[in-house]
Amino acid sequence: MSHDTTETTTGRMKRSPDHEDEILDLRRHRDPGRNRLTPVVRLPPDVAMTVVEALAGLVRSAHREERAHPTPAGELKQAQEFEEGDVFMLEPPFEGYFADRYLMDFYDTTERDICSRMHLHTGLRFVRMMTGPDTTIRVSSLSPITVRPAAPGWTGPLTAFTDALPGTPPGVHRDRHNVIVPPNSWVDMQIPRGVSHQFNAVGPNAVIDSVHPEESIETLREGMSGYRMMAQTIFLAKDRSPAATCAGVTAPDDGTAR
Repeated sequence: MSHDTTETTTGRMKRSPDHEDEILDLRRHRDPGRNRLTPVVRLPPDVAMTVVEALAGLVRSAHREERAHPTPAGELKQAQEFEEGDVFMLEPPFEGYFADRYLMDFYDTTERDICSRMHLHTGLRFVRMMTGPDTTIRVSSLSPITVRPAAPGWTGPLTAFTDALPGTPPGVHRDRHNVIVPPNSWVDMQIPRGVSHQFNAVGPNAVIDSVHPEESIETLREGMSGYRMMAQTIFLAKDRSPAATCAGVTAPDDGTAR
């Protein structure tokens, strides 16, 4: 499949609107912009754990309810799954208000030995990533990530490095730009429509609070039949790679780092 998002980001992006595993040709894709990351605050470990557990608990409760009482066909399913974790649509959109809000309970990459794939969305995203003790999040993109000045409550630098994207087609090299969210932290990220990104949590205590300001608009624009986060995703790889390719929090020493 060949598809260049630089030609389509002002219009429809998906070839098959309801396809939840659509793959984009990595060789031709170029991000139309850059993600922006803002360090917000570092918290004491017990405070960070309380916040993460409380938000993750909402997601887990929603999924228990969904298993016990599945959403009827044709109705909005609020407990959904994504490659990085289980999600709960905390606040759905409604007529005249095009945004919604998801919470996501991260999977532990090393526990599953699977990395999530690099991907992009058919609408812009605003993401707040929160970590607790003994947990980091590796944020990656095919384009350099703009790290904005830290908010007054932040302490310490962020680790950033560039390595080679794993699993590319034969003869294809793509740089992967990485920023590590440290334990007990809140970090905000602005993700423009069509810009690649990849999140992988290393450790059990991480959540995302994600606002999708275009949810209703993008669903109509792409011709989708419902509010499903996976249908608003386009992947840049066919297969997921093992945890070793995304769990590191420093640049590798095998010659692939820059």
